[in-house]
Amino acid sequence: MFIAIGGATGTGKSQLSLDIAARLRASGRGAQVINADAMQLYRGMDVGTAKLAPEDREGVPHHLLDVLDVTEDASVAWYQERARGLIEEIEAEGDVPILVGGSGLYIAAVCFDLRFPGTDPAVRAELEAELQLEGPGPLFARLRALDPQAAATIDARNGRRLVRALEVIEVTGEPFSAQLPDQEARWRDVTFAVVEEHREVLTPRLGARVERMWESGLLEETQALAEAGLEQGGTAKRAIGYQQALAELRGEMSRAEAIAEAQLLTRKYARRQVSWFRRYESAVRAQSGEGFAAQRILQAAGL
Repeated sequence: MFIAIGGATGTGKSQLSLDIAARLRASGRGAQVINADAMQLYRGMDVGTAKLAPEDREGVPHHLLDVLDVTEDASVAWYQERARGLIEEIEAEGDVPILVGGSGLYIAAVCFDLRFPGTDPAVRAELEAELQLEGPGPLFARLRALDPQAAATIDARNGRRLVRALEVIEVTGEPFSAQLPDQEARWRDVTFAVVEEHREVLTPRLGARVERMWESGLLEETQALAEAGLEQGGTAKRAIGYQQALAELRGEMSRAEAIAEAQLLTRKYARRQVSWFRRYESAVRAQSGEGFAAQRILQAAGL
């Protein structure tokens, strides 16, 4: 048995995981958290991902934080293998694994029966060459024509995911969305929780959060990451906030423009997350900051 907590950015998922761990500790049971935020996998990406500092983790072991350099690329298949391995290890120790984050596909890959189609180097090379030459726009238009459901879940500027989706369609002859998990076909026993917040509350909260990122040293953090090879990586450089901080460092945007674009993209990302997690009809629904959410989730899990 493990617990999975998903939801949009800024809804308080990390705090909820700590609340659950505290209740388990009080009952004599240990808990360990497994990160399911794709960008928190990267070393040095702290301010821009709202990564919990070690001193704020309340003594709860956290896994899959700071495991990749910014020059390395993460994949869902890579994440699935490691997260599932950790869940098995934590359960063997007698603790409760708590998978928590906002990367919906990563959580789905762990919780549900999601398998990954093979690749075709020739097809991928052709798509990557097209991306390099023409940008993501034509690829997104093609995906929208071939598989509108998949296009609705993928950022139109995320070239890497567009290439992968079109590759899968070419290789399998099936829509990429057909590879999405069946929420009833679970890998093993899991209690799924989704944290929600009203849009009129979440939107200004996210705007203020982006402003705090700049106040807390995002520009300096991005400069250090750039020196470590951020712009050579395929995944990390696309993180919201870091894209705009890089543009400011290059003189392509003013501070105000960078912050405004990061706020806009954060709002759009949160809407996609809300849409993704809405599909899990059997999940325990928790309001952001709800005092009894941890208790309700543990009751649902029988813990």
